[in-house]
Amino acid sequence: MNSNTFRLAALAVAAAPVALLVAAPAHATGATTTTGGGKASAVVLRTALDVSLLSKTVDVPLKTTLNEVHAPASAEQTALRVRLDGVNHGRPFSVLRADVATANATVDKHRAEGYSNLAKARVHLPGLPLLSLIEVEKVTSKAVCEVGREPVAESNVLGHVSVLGKRVTLTSGGTTRVDVPGVGEVRLDLSKTRTTSRTAAATALRLEVSVNPLKLNVADVKGEVTLAEATCETPKAPRPTKPAGGSDGGTTGGDNGDGGTDVKPQTGTGHAPAAVDTSLAETGGSSTTPYIAGGAALLLALGAGAMVVARRRAQD
Repeated sequence: MNSNTFRLAALAVAAAPVALLVAAPAHATGATTTTGGGKASAVVLRTALDVSLLSKTVDVPLKTTLNEVHAPASAEQTALRVRLDGVNHGRPFSVLRADVATANATVDKHRAEGYSNLAKARVHLPGLPLLSLIEVEKVTSKAVCEVGREPVAESNVLGHVSVLGKRVTLTSGGTTRVDVPGVGEVRLDLSKTRTTSRTAAATALRLEVSVNPLKLNVADVKGEVTLAEATCETPKAPRPTKPAGGSDGGTTGGDNGDGGTDVKPQTGTGHAPAAVDTSLAETGGSSTTPYIAGGAALLLALGAGAMVVARRRAQD
């Protein structure tokens, strides 16, 4: 056997297993993907007020928040001071003071939760430095949205509540009206909650304010004040990806008429039996596999022929 003939035969024999190895790349099947995350938020105090001076020459909005967070986050601050032109002689005044004022919002793949807590708190309005709009002992709100469960919203008002210096008895789920002559009127909504199939929201106290404290250089204060609010939105449930063979989970239809049994899928996803796929979804084989295998067989045949020719020449 000359060297060229030997090399041709050896190359053909070596190429065949290499071609077979390349023909079958592996593909993962039955994987799980997350289609979307949830949401959560919490806030201790929110004001949306319009402040007008007696002269009506100044109309200043008072829109402030304390410890407003969106998941994932937390905040803890017990005082809020703001400055409004023409009010309190240009000096900052305290909108809220509390012993405890916290807000937390958390989200993961399965759960979203918002929580706010306020204890021993006093809310003030411009022009009323000595008289609190509202005093509360403790209020909390919580909203929980978990995959596979109904969203839950709850709020609590614990202890006494005073509005414009008057202690009031709140009606659960209703509206309480407080009217103070010469000062103004406040309407309170207690423990408002709302849920849908994927969301929840809770507010411990919402105040509709209409105050006109005469002789205090403030003509009118109107708007809303919210205490202890929490919201959430349920994360979207993970969904299985389609198998590599493109099957959507159909079945083969049981008995094939020859006494055989149903063919079960090899993906291990736990779904209903999928249609038989000749491309071997588990191993990742594709429609090009027969051609590559045929090429490998041809190379083997050529190698074997070269070996026979070489032996005959050697015998001659």
